[in-house]
Amino acid sequence: MPTIALFGINIAFAVTAWAVVTALYIWPALRARPRIEALRPLLVLHAFRFGGLAFLVPGVVSPDLPAAFAHDAALGDIIAAILALLSLATLRSKVGIFLVWVFNIWGSLDLLNAFYQANAAGLQPGQLGAAYFIPTAFVPLLLVTHGLVFRILLQGDRAAARATARLAA
Repeated sequence: MPTIALFGINIAFAVTAWAVVTALYIWPALRARPRIEALRPLLVLHAFRFGGLAFLVPGVVSPDLPAAFAHDAALGDIIAAILALLSLATLRSKVGIFLVWVFNIWGSLDLLNAFYQANAAGLQPGQLGAAYFIPTAFVPLLLVTHGLVFRILLQGDRAAARATARLAA
């Protein structure tokens, strides 16, 4: 089987596995919380997006890794990590919720753009070296949790109020 097909299968299984983990464990733990409390652990997770800087570290990735992909992916990830941290710092304000929207839109588009850029550059999985597990394990988790952040933002505190009322009844 071609290496690129194995890479795609790996990513597809990871997205599926993280979606199951999210449905069974993460969402049930967050859905009854007020919006700010539900967003906080997801933003903390995304603060670790600085790991994308590994694409720029010689010896971690192959010297053949397309430079355009590496630089765009690293820059996009560090900006997403900074936005996540700024969102956390201001979360209790209207500015904080606005920053969560900015972070989530930026972060989602950054991940989708990285897949597009990798494909356009003809990236081969072996060029990722030790960073192989970023797109095959960590990025699927990030994509799934970006979806969860959108859900929480769109529902606001109404969902938490309904869940609390059901528990009290």
